[in-house]
Amino acid sequence: MASDFLSIIEPANRTQRDESGEPAASGRILPVLPVRDTVLFPHAVLPLTVGRESSIQLIQSLGDEKTVVVVAQRDARVDAPQPSDLHAVGTLATVHKVVKMPNQSLFVFTEGTQRVKLGEFNQFEPFMTAGVEPVPEITPAKGTEIEALHRNVTSQFQQIVTSSPTLSDELQTIALNIEDPGRLVDFIASSLPFLPTTEKQELLETPDVVSRMERINKHLAKELEVQQLRNKIQSEVQDQVQQSQRDYYLREQMKAIQKELGEMDEGQKDIQELRDKIEAAGMPEEVKKEATKELNRLSRMSPMAADYSLTRNYIEWLAVLPWTKSSGGAVDIAKAKEILDEDHYDLKKVKDRILDYLSVRRLKPDMKGPILCFVGPPGVGKTSLGRSIARALGRKFQRISLGGMHDEAEIRGHRRTYIGALPGQIMQALRRAETNDPVFMLDEIDKLGRDFRGDPASALLETLDPEQNNTFRDNYLDVPFDLSKVLFICTANMLDPVPAPLLDRMEIIDLSGYTEEEKVHIAFRYLIPRQIKENGIQPGEDGRAQIEFPEDSVSFIVRHYTREAGVRKLEQLIGTVCRKQARRIAEGKTDTLVVDRATIHEFLGGIKVRVDTEIAERTKRAGVSVGLAWTPAGGDVLFIEANRMKGKGGFTMTGQLGDVMRESMQAALSWVRSNAAELGLKEDFTSEQDLHIHVPAGAIPKDGPSAGVAMATAIVSLMTDTPIHPLTAMTGEITLSGNVLPVGGIKEKFLAAKRAGVIDVILPAENRQNVEEDLTPDQTDGVTIHYAKTIDDVLRVALPRSSSEQQHDSELREQVIEHATA
Repeated sequence: MASDFLSIIEPANRTQRDESGEPAASGRILPVLPVRDTVLFPHAVLPLTVGRESSIQLIQSLGDEKTVVVVAQRDARVDAPQPSDLHAVGTLATVHKVVKMPNQSLFVFTEGTQRVKLGEFNQFEPFMTAGVEPVPEITPAKGTEIEALHRNVTSQFQQIVTSSPTLSDELQTIALNIEDPGRLVDFIASSLPFLPTTEKQELLETPDVVSRMERINKHLAKELEVQQLRNKIQSEVQDQVQQSQRDYYLREQMKAIQKELGEMDEGQKDIQELRDKIEAAGMPEEVKKEATKELNRLSRMSPMAADYSLTRNYIEWLAVLPWTKSSGGAVDIAKAKEILDEDHYDLKKVKDRILDYLSVRRLKPDMKGPILCFVGPPGVGKTSLGRSIARALGRKFQRISLGGMHDEAEIRGHRRTYIGALPGQIMQALRRAETNDPVFMLDEIDKLGRDFRGDPASALLETLDPEQNNTFRDNYLDVPFDLSKVLFICTANMLDPVPAPLLDRMEIIDLSGYTEEEKVHIAFRYLIPRQIKENGIQPGEDGRAQIEFPEDSVSFIVRHYTREAGVRKLEQLIGTVCRKQARRIAEGKTDTLVVDRATIHEFLGGIKVRVDTEIAERTKRAGVSVGLAWTPAGGDVLFIEANRMKGKGGFTMTGQLGDVMRESMQAALSWVRSNAAELGLKEDFTSEQDLHIHVPAGAIPKDGPSAGVAMATAIVSLMTDTPIHPLTAMTGEITLSGNVLPVGGIKEKFLAAKRAGVIDVILPAENRQNVEEDLTPDQTDGVTIHYAKTIDDVLRVALPRSSSEQQHDSELREQVIEHATA
């Protein structure tokens, strides 16, 4: 293209104007040649491919003059352009040579001569012709500004040509030889392949030379910046490639040298170490085959490969798992019993179950581990009991918290196709334990979540099934691992949220709670020594302890500052007292502190719990009974209040009650109404008055059938105007025929009643076996248990039958209130 420009610069100057000096195109009608995505500038030679039938006929019709108007289409997709599809300004061109191509198209060499504006079209078929008018250039006067712009455009164009691999260096010479600014801009615009067609057309339509120069100057500056950035990127990439090649050659040389010296490189050392670990791991044959296969694959990989670290981590996991390593050791039943008794007070049923397991394991070492589940309120020692069991067995202890876990992969692991994949918590804990028979504590199994990521409870079905977990497959490892030697211990506050299939695989052991006497024993054996040690209280110079807790003071804290089934709150209060003494010692008061009631009031504030007084005071009036309820935090007492007012037989139930509890109230009222005559009431006692039953603590949802007898007792007490015996509580479900049905949670309810100071407890007769199995004589000491088959049995115990009994009840209430106040 550059040689074409050199050959036609002068001829173009000679043919631009005729002898009169007017533009050669003025007032002429010429054929119009539409072109796609192409702009022909004056003084430029441009080869065109002509393929449309109309354009071929146009070229073939040319005579000696060979003059056409080349005009760019507005839309290159239009195959049959009309005048409206063409730009208004084109270029007058001379056709120098026509070459016929094998596909019947024409290859036409054209030379632009001057800008022209299309006028009226005179012909449309077989090709278009139109009148044209020249577009005169607005040439500026010579000056320093034009000269500077001219030099800047030329300089930038030279830099672009120099740095571009696609542009010929001859273009620089041509640009330097063009002195006319307008011709320079047209030459540069036609030479730049990156300039969009729309921009070229705008330059063609701009007659003002200064404006054209400013516009092309901006395009050149932008292109120069793009080229510089491209060259920078290309240079950086080239440097990286060269560095990679250099590193590769150096590594190959290092390998060759090490081979000559008989040494191994780091990669080979790593492979050999993994091979030794696989041999020493004692894997089953199936697992060893998989590990060896992956190791051979790793040895053929480059350390820079994307899968290298993933494969190595996988082999590392297989090699470090305890396939055959066990805790071992002989089972000493006596020592295990001693450890369990040392760490935990009472809990006879749990200790017996563990000792039974140890005895069987001594006779049959390859037995499968049981799946135990400790169920009870917070603070009764479920988790610490797991640690004691591990110590008694001489095994490693691992705890996994399941509370709030939503993702199934936390149990079974992620598949290796995921980025950052790891084995599940079970296999990770085994790696930490370094033995295949640890004690696993799965804490808070009742608080497992479930969402779109899966159901962890379902993933635990295989883990906690002794018949299946001997071939447990983690998704990440994808090889079987024997979990049958692991002793799994689960903990839960309640069993309702645990799925039935999972519950079926576990042996449930209830840890209900402690009586006041048991809490005092636990405090002296465990809590007080631990808090004294944790708060840095050392014996004095005389060897005497710097803080002492009398037994009656600990009992006072238990009775009046805690209301819980466990001992967590009690330990916190003892810790508070110890911290106060630590502060006294730090202030220089080194005398021994004997914690009496005055000290307790000073350090812990006023009495927080007055349940026994509350029962005595609230049962003064008729219509109030005391029920017993089960909660996830242990048992609790429940007051039920009934009242009446004038009305038309309405019945209101409040206290945020569930449907089952409402039905119990309806059943209790129906029984009272159907037995009104036997109770000494009018048969239509509800016709002229409304009844309202309320269960206080209205912000707490309540439900269940076990308060039926308490509701019936409250209604009878109200209608007969007879307060119930003081310090009497009851539980049981009522039927319409007056039978008392058994209920659950007897131990929790009984202990709650005893903590509240109750001396008479009414239970369903069919729950007698639960009392005999779950409660010890020490726990039932001081409380009289009455068994009832019908509601009549309940009323005979709960309501006084004579004035002398009512007088005795009144005196007893006053004694309780007076004693508590004192």
